[in-house]
Amino acid sequence: MVSEHRDNRGEKIPNIKLVAVQWGILLLMLALVAGLWRLQVLGAQNFRSLAEQNRIRKVPVLAPRGKLFDRDNRLIVDNYPSISCFLVREQGHNVEADLPLIAKGLNLDLEQLRATIRRYRAEPGYQPIPIKQDMTADESAFVAAHRNELPELETIDEERRLYPRDGYAAHLIGYVGEVSEDDLNNPRYATYEPGDVVGKAGVEETYDALLRGQDGARDVIVDSHGREVGYLGTQHAIPGKDLNLTIDNDIQKAAELALGPREGAVVAMDPRSGEILAMVSHPSYDPNDFAVRINRAAWSKLVTDPMHPLMNRAIQAQLAPGSTFKILMSLAGLQEGIAQDFKVVCNGGATFYGQFHACDHHHGLVDIEHAIPWSCDTYFYTLADRLGIDTIAKYAHEVGLGERTGVDLPNEAAGVVPSTEWKLRNYHEKWYAGETISVGIGQGPVTVTPIQLARMISGIASDGHFVRPHVVDPAQLPPEFRSALYDSFPGSGVATVPLDPANWMIITEGMAQATSPGEFNTAFASHLDGIDFAGKTGTAQVASHAALKLMKGVDTKPNGWFVGVIPRRNPEFVVCVLFQHGDWGSNAARLATYVAAAYVDKQRRLEHNILEQAGQTKPVEVGALWSNPDGKGGFQGGHFVVDPAAGLQMAKSGKNTPQGLKPQSDSAKLTHGLKPVPSALADEVQPAMIVPRREDLH
Repeated sequence: MVSEHRDNRGEKIPNIKLVAVQWGILLLMLALVAGLWRLQVLGAQNFRSLAEQNRIRKVPVLAPRGKLFDRDNRLIVDNYPSISCFLVREQGHNVEADLPLIAKGLNLDLEQLRATIRRYRAEPGYQPIPIKQDMTADESAFVAAHRNELPELETIDEERRLYPRDGYAAHLIGYVGEVSEDDLNNPRYATYEPGDVVGKAGVEETYDALLRGQDGARDVIVDSHGREVGYLGTQHAIPGKDLNLTIDNDIQKAAELALGPREGAVVAMDPRSGEILAMVSHPSYDPNDFAVRINRAAWSKLVTDPMHPLMNRAIQAQLAPGSTFKILMSLAGLQEGIAQDFKVVCNGGATFYGQFHACDHHHGLVDIEHAIPWSCDTYFYTLADRLGIDTIAKYAHEVGLGERTGVDLPNEAAGVVPSTEWKLRNYHEKWYAGETISVGIGQGPVTVTPIQLARMISGIASDGHFVRPHVVDPAQLPPEFRSALYDSFPGSGVATVPLDPANWMIITEGMAQATSPGEFNTAFASHLDGIDFAGKTGTAQVASHAALKLMKGVDTKPNGWFVGVIPRRNPEFVVCVLFQHGDWGSNAARLATYVAAAYVDKQRRLEHNILEQAGQTKPVEVGALWSNPDGKGGFQGGHFVVDPAAGLQMAKSGKNTPQGLKPQSDSAKLTHGLKPVPSALADEVQPAMIVPRREDLH
């Protein structure tokens, strides 16, 4: 009995364990109730939203990019309607199995399509993947026909860039392209997503934030298979801002035609405001190749081309300025009080520090008044030796050389102004006095860009008033964007350098004499009868004499420079021409005359206001250019009186005069005096006839 009693007592569960189990069950039940409360009450709205997202898809509505116009509101860059295809991964559909059919129907390379999808693997599943841009009608029909079996494909209407053909103003305008992975790692592109289209160069890059607009979205109801069954609403896109560039299409066309297939650059600017009227860089490229998506072969060809077509030579070509640098040397010599009474005897060169430095001519006795138009190397060798490299560098920096101008285009180069400190910092060597001699004629380590040279010459001719070049008028920009723009493009900008009036007169008079006929005047090829066109040529070797002897299979002809202003003092127009391997600066000067003539002719047409006078009976005075009728190349120019009552007939009649145009007296007939260009250039330089068109009178 005792034993049985002990066994029953051992099987009984202790009260403490029973209480623990009961509390455990209670806590578990409370946890379940709390979870149900959180799911069904507290999280109801959240899960309701998730459920809505399962049946509502946001389809992006892409904003049209802002258009670009010239200063006269003439369209330069437009948009055209296009359809793009995206792949949506949130369908619970086996996308991988459909890729061969998608690639075949959309004319895509299968491996490239797979690489595109792998690139977006880390992105959220709801983000569409762009796989085909600018679809053809057949490709759009393929997507529509396979809507049921390929629900992951979506098409979006968008507007795509349409640029001028033949690389017209390509480096100034730039191009657009898909944002790259490197871009996305840049804080500047923090708000961008893979697949977004951004500006990649030129104005397109600088003003991308204004041009791109703000995308919208369309809420589409889809079924369990991802098929669209209705619409809920649309958030409309905000179009990008249209911009007026400062360039003048008439002058831009003249500059493009003048430079033609040659390697080089042209910059035309209003020195009073800094507005760029024309900017050309050749060789060029077609921005339309980038408007969709450039293929690897085409991109590789561009970046490996030894002619560097993607390089904007107007702001990036850092080359020795040659004799155009003598304007800066003259400024330094006069401002330092040295050049006024400084004379040298040029016997074809001079010896400095044991080395003979040659000059192109035996000029005899040379003073500053003749040194500029004659471009006497011996004079400027000697002047450079008197000034010293640091004094030269001081004045070069004052006029903006050796630093960016601040033009509102990306990747501007700064050029080089040598000095004792510069050589010590870069080469850890001292500067030798003999090195200064070459700098005095714009050779040696000194380099400039065309836009720097245009700003320098125009500032000196403007009595020391230097401007910031720009291609978009800041007045049309929001204040906060304008402020950020100046911070993003630092440079020499607007500055005033006090010039002695007498020195200013000497320099500008020397530039005017350089373009006048004369035995030693180096820029006479740019002479225009009746136009106060002053300037300076430059011929710069591409390497030292010793290096030239070793260079095989490379064009070693010197680079030709010319920079000119209209008029000689306080100019309203400046043009700079770089003719790479052009042999002589006079060849660059000859090209500049076509740009200058286009500017002058347009100003005269505007001043005479042909549109208003066409309905009157009094004659209208105009200027004109036309090809020589003998077919031997070259052009002739004239000043004519148009009788509106007789109408304008643009076909040529007689020997030299366009029909309907009556020449004035011989003394007033030639206002341009454009001489026929040499036969080597005549076939290439063919600017259009600059005459009023019949449609201009209506």
